[in-house]
Order: sequence, then C-alpha cells, then structure tokens
Amino acid sequence: MKVTVLIVCLLSTSLADDPINTRYFPKDFKFGVANAATQIEGGWNEDGKGETIWDYWAHNYPEKITDRSTPDIACDSYHKYKEDVALVKAMGLDYYRLSIAWSRILPTGHPDKINQAGVRYYKNLFAELKEAEVEPMVTLYHWDLPQPLQVEYGGWLNETVVDLFSEYARICFELFKDDVKMWTTINEPKQVCHAGYGTGVYAPGVVSNGIGEYICAKNVILAHAKAYHIYDNEFRATNQGRIAMVIDTTWYEPGSDSEEDQEASERILQFSFGLYANPIFIGDWPKVVIDRVAQRSELEGFTSSRLPVFTDEEIAYVKGTYDYLGLNHYSTNMANATADLPIGNSSYGNDISVLTWRRPEWPRGADNQFAVVPWGLRHLLVWLKKTYGDAEIVITESGLSDTTGIMEDDHRISYYQDYLSACLDAIYEDGVNLSTYTAWSIIDDWEWNAGYTSSLGMYYVNFTDPERTRIPRKSASWFTNMVATRCLVDTCTQ
Repeated sequence: MKVTVLIVCLLSTSLADDPINTRYFPKDFKFGVANAATQIEGGWNEDGKGETIWDYWAHNYPEKITDRSTPDIACDSYHKYKEDVALVKAMGLDYYRLSIAWSRILPTGHPDKINQAGVRYYKNLFAELKEAEVEPMVTLYHWDLPQPLQVEYGGWLNETVVDLFSEYARICFELFKDDVKMWTTINEPKQVCHAGYGTGVYAPGVVSNGIGEYICAKNVILAHAKAYHIYDNEFRATNQGRIAMVIDTTWYEPGSDSEEDQEASERILQFSFGLYANPIFIGDWPKVVIDRVAQRSELEGFTSSRLPVFTDEEIAYVKGTYDYLGLNHYSTNMANATADLPIGNSSYGNDISVLTWRRPEWPRGADNQFAVVPWGLRHLLVWLKKTYGDAEIVITESGLSDTTGIMEDDHRISYYQDYLSACLDAIYEDGVNLSTYTAWSIIDDWEWNAGYTSSLGMYYVNFTDPERTRIPRKSASWFTNMVATRCLVDTCTQ
C-alpha cells in the first residue's frame, strides 16, 4: 500500500502544471486567430456558391447536429467580413487564418466553371486584410468538400478527387497569388478521414471503420503533395510564399515509466499524427502502422493489408512536401498499454489497441470533450522536435470551448496564459523551433455537429440576432494586451 501511494504521489507531482513563464516572446514570434468558411461565412447558396457535404449533412440529417442548426447564416461573415477584419486589427494580430470554400470558387467542385462572385468575395477580404496590415493564412480545404464530388465519386475514397483538388489549388494559387503568402492545403486530415469515412460521425457520414479512413488518408496525402508541387513548380518563384498541411493531435502522456506504456503512447501518436506526418516528413507510413494493420488484416482474413501501399515513386513524391509543420492542438489524454483487442470487425481503434483516459482533476472544456492540460502541449512540441527534426512549427489552432457563453471568461484567459507559457518553455528550455501561435477562435461560430452550443470565441456572437452582433469577452482584452506587451504576466523579466 505504501509503495502504491508513493507511485501515485510521484506521478501527480510529475504532472503538475509549471509556473507561468515570465520571459518575453521572441521578437519574431507571430500571433494570429483562426476561423473556417463553413463555420462563419453563411451565404451558403448565395451568389452562385455550390452545396458542400456539410450543407447537405445539416439540411438532411438535423438530428446529427446538437441544436439541429445549420451553417446557412452562421456569423454572416460573407456580409460582415469588414467587421471581422476590424476586430483582428484592433487586437494587433499578425495573422488571420481563414479558409476558402472550394464550392464558392468552383460550385460543382470541377474546374470548368469559376464563380466570379466567390472570387470577388475573397479578393475583397484579402484587400481588407492588406489595408489592416494583417497577413492572411489561407487554408484550401477545411472539411467542406463540394457535395457533387461526394455523389459522383464517393469523395475522398476516390483518387479522382486528388486530381480535382490539385486543379482547385492551382486555380486559387493563380487567382490569389498577389494576396496570399501563407498557405495550408488540408486541415486536420484525421478528422476528414477517420470521422468522415471511418466512424461516419462527421459529414459525409461514410461508415467504413478500419478501411475507409486509410484509403482516405492516402488520397488526402497525395492531394496535399500534388498541391505542394504545383505551388513549388509554378508559383513559388514569384509568390515567395510557404505551404504545408495542418495536422491535429491530442498529446498522449504515458501512464507510467514502464516500457509498455511508453510504447503505447508512441503507438497512438503514430496512428493519430504520424499516419499523416510520416509520409511528408520522413517517407511512407510509420512502421508501427504498417506492421499492425498488416498483422491484424491477415488475422481477419484479408488477402492484403487494409492499409494502402505507397509505391516507391509516391513515397519520393510526398516526402519533403512542407515548408513548416502546421499543428492543431487542444488537449491531452493518458495512454496505457492493454491487451490487443480481439480479432473481429475491422477497426482503426482496434488496430491501435491502447487504453486512453483523463485524470479526474483535469479541467474540461465543453461537453467534457477536451481536458485542459498545458504541459501536454510542451511535451508534444518536444516529441515533434525529436520525431521530425528541427522543422519550424506553426500552431494553427488552439483554444477552449464552453457551453455557457459566459462573458467573464477567466477560464479561457487561464487556458491561453497556461498554454502560451508552455510554448515559451518549449522555445527557451527545449529549443523547439516554434514561430507562431494561432488561437481558435476570435468569434463564436458554427461548431460542426455541436452547432451553436459550443463557444470558443474571444468575441461573443448572438446567433438569435439578425445582425449577428460581435461583443468582446474578457479574454479579448487579455489577449490584445498580451500581444501588445508580448508578455504573459504583468512584468516580464527578460
């Protein structure tokens, strides 16, 4: 009993939060905020815009959305973009991360007809950002596949969409070559593939667990690589910009110092982050993913692995297609070894076979979905440096959700202060090449399946008001002051 108590005490001590870092952010460190087209624009069928898989999902399966809402109007940023840019400028931010709606530029997803009204909207938005001296960070694909491509081809399960995405990317590079220097290709491919084509909990709702997400994963990686090479070969010399994929992951802290728990943590990180990063930064799928999916596929009676094979040519084509490492991070889980789950139905989760859990004392975000664990971000940043070398890391999303919409959001201030402190620790103590922190989000938005029930904005949006009025929360003032002082406390030391 004494030994058990001692181990628990030591583990609790090792997981304690670090004190707030009192150093200044480096002079060249950048701050930004983020949003995505489906979540804020509205105007879902306005001025020639085509239907997306999320438009179709919300309209035809309202029971899938917590409050049965749609993104039809959202924040009405299609009409209120000037107001949004003014908020970004007022906060003194360097970047505004946004996404282009594929179906607003190409209503059917095909490159044969460009919607000029959609082009004008983004040209006007970029002009407004330029006037405000704010740099746009632009995502080409933030989950909103044009619905016709899902109907015609089965979406990301079909290699044809790889070519269609690359043509869409080329059109955007050409249209906005004078407006955008910072590009991201695909946002959170794990959510696109696992949630969209594995479990089916996100649009387009395809249930093909253990099969569909791997086919999707290969296709989105190839789509990213094709877009990267188009930019690199045709636009980089004159545009002088940068481009990368954005990958998300939870940090998985080993449940103990045992070799088994350490291996379990590494395995789930390779399945969740490495599945997408390894082909780009190292080449091919992670070995543990290759081995485990092949082994379980054989035991399940498949004649070949459920994980598609990259050819040698494809490995060479994908490897190195990055200018930085785009990272979305919100939370941490613990990871413990457990017996491999029984052979039966194919499953991504069964392929991993790791026990994950959250410590009961950790604060939670909306619906208990995310635990607030600042040191997890530091551990993740160190792991990224160890795993992928000294690539520049750009945090492209990080933030805290709640279901109250409270204006005195001290909990969100604490989140940003603690997570940014972890960033400073990683920079100064661990030598991590971290250049940017992007908060999600500046304004409340339509949060996919959560609809309007989950608030992440530093500005409250009243979604029952036709004007969609933006009202600053306490966190907006704190974040603005932090950006101005480049300091997390009242007085920084160096």
